[in-house]
Amino acid sequence: MGVTSLSTKGQVVIPKEIRRALGLRAGTQFRVQLEGEKIVLEKINPNLGSEFYGKYKDVDLLSELREEHKRELRKGI
Repeated sequence: MGVTSLSTKGQVVIPKEIRRALGLRAGTQFRVQLEGEKIVLEKINPNLGSEFYGKYKDVDLLSELREEHKRELRKGI
């Protein structure tokens, strides 16, 4: 456990050992909850699909799949 403080902007630095242990990086999102007198940060795991959304917009994967299926049908697979 480490000690940290609140900045004038309301920011808190998570100690390096904890960031390493949890694999936290800049941009990691958290759900913030109040439990009694405790502030709980829960890492939000991004939706895997959201990481790829729009990344392959210029690739027509469906037509490639159709062509592959046609080839398999011709071969009798």
